[in-house]
Amino acid sequence: MYSGDDDIAATAARLVVEDGLDCGLAKRQALQLLGLPARTRLPDNDCVEAAVREHIAIFCADTQPRELFALRELALIWMGRLQPLRPYLAGAVWHGTATRLSDIVLQLFCDDAKAAELWLINHGQRYEVGSVRGFKGETVDVLSFSAHAEALGEDIGIHLSVYDLDDLRGALKPDSQGRKPRGDMEAVRQLVSAQRRDAHNDLPATGGVHV
Repeated sequence: MYSGDDDIAATAARLVVEDGLDCGLAKRQALQLLGLPARTRLPDNDCVEAAVREHIAIFCADTQPRELFALRELALIWMGRLQPLRPYLAGAVWHGTATRLSDIVLQLFCDDAKAAELWLINHGQRYEVGSVRGFKGETVDVLSFSAHAEALGEDIGIHLSVYDLDDLRGALKPDSQGRKPRGDMEAVRQLVSAQRRDAHNDLPATGGVHV
């Protein structure tokens, strides 16, 4: 059996960074690009994430930090607006591997499953409804729309995954690498502040984040 996990992970990482694909789709397309059978064993997501970080370090080191910063600022804006619905940031924007092609994933923990839809309707926000697999393998509603990121000069996809409030405690357990898999508004603020400190004067002062 083919064992070139590194080749698959590297190809998938390029698709994630350059085409904005999610990890699962990127791995499947990597098999096709490498001419490998559909049943070929795939590297796990941690392996692909490590390859994404390496790809960014080699090819995007001069642009990715600013793009990530802009995405986190936009996430903060929407987390502030959605604060009554207990938003947590997850995905590439939370973990620090996002580029301007990445979407923002916010996970909401609500008493009422329809609260998020009602909020969007009441605020005149158009959205599309989809679904993802939840923490326990259950089907979870996803409300998707676009919002303009002024710093990037383009619209960014935002996806709201709607969970029950009871799911929150289990959702905060560390992942396989001991990291927090998602963060609340204060945690995201800390990431933005730390990124600005690390970059010294390379990043702009936070602007337009009225939360």
